[in-house]
Amino acid sequence: MTTVAIRRAVARDAEHLTALVQASGAYQGPYASITSGYRVTADYIDGHKVFVAVGAAGRLLGFYALILDPPELDLAFVADDAQGRGVGRLLVEHMIDLARDAGLAAVRVVAHPPAEDFYRRLGAVRVGTVAPVPPKVTWERPELRFALA
Repeated sequence: MTTVAIRRAVARDAEHLTALVQASGAYQGPYASITSGYRVTADYIDGHKVFVAVGAAGRLLGFYALILDPPELDLAFVADDAQGRGVGRLLVEHMIDLARDAGLAAVRVVAHPPAEDFYRRLGAVRVGTVAPVPPKVTWERPELRFALA
């Protein structure tokens, strides 16, 4: 993996983060409804703990958003062509460190079903299932938790 830096997202990143969400191959086909029309806005970035992974030439490779109260990983995306290179792991490890530094005991993750194994490999434990919320989400999602204490 080439050098990847993690930095706090800024308002001007909003368009790039939205494009990353919209281009995600994991949200095509039956899962497309959840990201259809979704936008990461400058206000969202200003109001949340949003961090980006930056690669060569300043390219945004992925990002996450952590909500502190209640503690939850709200968004986590890695560009399709950057997956499998450790970017997601770096982002989740950064999120865990940030959550610990904030004094959190655990972080909830409502995972995209195909991402469950990824989170479990990084130490999350499945604690339940979140019911569908039609019309955007018509499938059950795994609920996981990173214990930080």
